[in-house]
Amino acid sequence: MQPLIDNARAFGQRPEEFTGLAAGQSPAVLFITCSDSRVVPALITGARPGELFELRTAGNIVPPYASGTPTGEAATIEYAVEVLGVGDVVVCGHSHCGAVGALVRGDDLSAVPAVRDWLAHAADEPRSSDPADPAVAEAVQNHVLTQLLRLRSYPCVEKRLAEGRLRLHGWYYEVGTGAVREHRPDTDAFEAL
Repeated sequence: MQPLIDNARAFGQRPEEFTGLAAGQSPAVLFITCSDSRVVPALITGARPGELFELRTAGNIVPPYASGTPTGEAATIEYAVEVLGVGDVVVCGHSHCGAVGALVRGDDLSAVPAVRDWLAHAADEPRSSDPADPAVAEAVQNHVLTQLLRLRSYPCVEKRLAEGRLRLHGWYYEVGTGAVREHRPDTDAFEAL
């Protein structure tokens, strides 16, 4: 913890770098990714403060839209699209994802009921031809596509897509190499950016 505290102290010693941020935010991208500590959106993208609006959930899950039951995830998506007017949304899964791996393997999650119940929001169980693969690459990529479909069901997203004012992207980040692949609809494959 001490290195983090030391960095936080030094971080606050450069106010000139942050003064403009107090006036407001206008990020261009909503970046939806996993809560995993190895996935750092600003590091992956090179974004500076104010350039990404982030939504991090266990397993980068986009829960079903339900207007009668507001969730923090739905509020974040709606705010990014309607208020901030982001032009792009990235759903980024990653290799070695514990959440997707648990779903693929059918792990017993009874000791962590909140995790078990959250993972039930994953929609379809991610498919994998090799459930023993520790990277669960195929399953994570399928899971990203499922979350993109789920995202399309949000009224604000559906509206902006129809207006041509929003683009959706599916990314796969390889933890061990730093490589990023994007889903290409024309080939239905994840290819290097």
